[in-house]
Amino acid sequence: MKKKLAVVLSLILVFATLFMTACGDKNVADPDAQAGGLSSININVGTGGSTGTYYGFCNVISSLLKEKTGAQLMIQASGASKANILDVEDGIVDMAIVQNDVMDYAYNGTSLFADVGAIKSFSTLGAAYAEVCQIVAKADSGIKTVADLKGKKVSVGDSGSGVEFNAQQILGAYDITFEDIDKQNLSFQASADALKDGKIDAFFCTAGAPTVAITDLSTTTGIVLVEIDAEHLAKLQSDYGFYAAYNVPAGTYNGIDDDVTTVAVKATFIVSNDLDEETVYQLTKAIYENKDEYSHEKAAEMSLEYAVSSISVPFHPGAERYYKEVGAIS
Repeated sequence: MKKKLAVVLSLILVFATLFMTACGDKNVADPDAQAGGLSSININVGTGGSTGTYYGFCNVISSLLKEKTGAQLMIQASGASKANILDVEDGIVDMAIVQNDVMDYAYNGTSLFADVGAIKSFSTLGAAYAEVCQIVAKADSGIKTVADLKGKKVSVGDSGSGVEFNAQQILGAYDITFEDIDKQNLSFQASADALKDGKIDAFFCTAGAPTVAITDLSTTTGIVLVEIDAEHLAKLQSDYGFYAAYNVPAGTYNGIDDDVTTVAVKATFIVSNDLDEETVYQLTKAIYENKDEYSHEKAAEMSLEYAVSSISVPFHPGAERYYKEVGAIS
């Protein structure tokens, strides 16, 4: 009788162990990650169009991290920031690169996400490089400041785009609304062509500097970049936590002979909250400690200080742990 009871208890213990294993927390780190590596990790990463900077930049990082750590970052072309955040929400990707203003809209359910509502299923891993809010006008237009845009024909990017919201916010800092300008909704290249042909007076462009459309324009047309002065820059940063000051260096474009102060948003890595702390810690560490070896021009902008500043969405616990460890945050 005792033997039968012992057998029954042993079987119960085996089945209980199997059940607990099968139903265990999906966020428990892979044993290899727990041991300090990433060689068994497969992470789907949302980027942007296959010809865009997001896609190329993330592929460079993926290749190096596979070589260095064995991590498998599965890079996917996508519709960029908004689409990437929705894909994280839906579990299609585990990680993505997005603009930090767009992720702020998502986290708070505003602007581009007003119709969707707040999304809290993601957190920040770290910022990578600047996407500069550039305001371009003809050199002979008489436009010197943002205030001079009032009453002018101004392209603010595609309708409903992040650029349009950047334009609205920057103009708003100067107490100018879209009703105070002749608003045009044109792509970057269409804006450059329209400025060249005299169909508009100025346009907004949020992208890495130099931007091809502006570079090409400056070879045939005299241009100015409109500066954002210190007073209004401070107001923008007070109203919107995702803006960072940025100097476009002299010589970035033909005819731009002095540095121009403006603002920038940041291309930023986000991760699903379903990724466990140890994996994200190891991933953050690997991305930033190998930054000097990435064969991409945007990697030169990466730093620990840049990674953590002007970020309005909470860091993932794993990323936060790494930044505290290296003294980037307290």
